[in-house]
Amino acid sequence: MALPLLLVGSALGAVFLANEREKRHQLEQKRRSGTVPVPEGKNKHVGLHPSLWQAGHKRVKPLPGTIICCFVYGVIEHTGIWLDDHTLIELHGNGLIRAVSTKRFLAGRTGSKIYIACSHDHRPLVDEDALIKAEQAIFTYREYDLFDNNCHRFVWSCLSGMEESLPSFNDLNKRLSIHFGQSIYWDEAVFNT
Repeated sequence: MALPLLLVGSALGAVFLANEREKRHQLEQKRRSGTVPVPEGKNKHVGLHPSLWQAGHKRVKPLPGTIICCFVYGVIEHTGIWLDDHTLIELHGNGLIRAVSTKRFLAGRTGSKIYIACSHDHRPLVDEDALIKAEQAIFTYREYDLFDNNCHRFVWSCLSGMEESLPSFNDLNKRLSIHFGQSIYWDEAVFNT
């Protein structure tokens, strides 16, 4: 009796993944053609999320001042600001704002890729003023809180100069979309070796 239920569950899962793959393919086609879709619902400011399940078709080189992210145990995203070759600035969970290597940024997290906030035509979204503020904050401390004073709040404070609680990655994406005046796409980063 359990075997038929397993087969039905597997078939439903395969149909769901195929449907999601097709939606992403259509979004990529619209993105390439310059027809920027306006996503619906709570993620209306994010054109394309980073994905654990589907690799992107384009890899982009980060520029100083680019907003970056990676996955933490497949549940949440960790964000920071790109500094230079293989170095970025992050708010660590102990409250220290630090400059770290890409390897260190990914250490202890399940994600093996870094994603870059980009425009629909794969250009990194850069804010040089945010980079200056992030550099000035290195070796300072914040009272870290996962939902109230986290990495997203740090990134946003560097961009806007405002201290606002951003409990989720989606909250940051909404602010980024307004700040840059466009939908946000997250493309996989490629680095010089």
